[in-house]
Amino acid sequence: MGYAFVIGECYTCGKTFTFNPVRVPSTPDERGVKQPICRGCMEYINREREKMGKPPFTIPTDAYEPVAEEELY
Repeated sequence: MGYAFVIGECYTCGKTFTFNPVRVPSTPDERGVKQPICRGCMEYINREREKMGKPPFTIPTDAYEPVAEEELY
C-alpha cells in the first residue's frame, strides 16, 4: 500500500501546493479541464460566499493530504 499526492499551482492565486488529486476542490478552465484550488483561496471564496448569503463550498478534510494509491485506479 502506498500514497501519492500532486504538486501543482492554484488556479486562482498561482501558489504551488500539494493536494489529493481525487478530492481537491477545482474549477474548469477555458478548455473545460479541472484546475485545483488551494486551501487559502477556498477559505477566502467561502467567506465571500457567506457574506453574499450563499452556502460555502464543501472542502473535503483530506483534500490537501496524500491519497491512497488504490483510489487512483
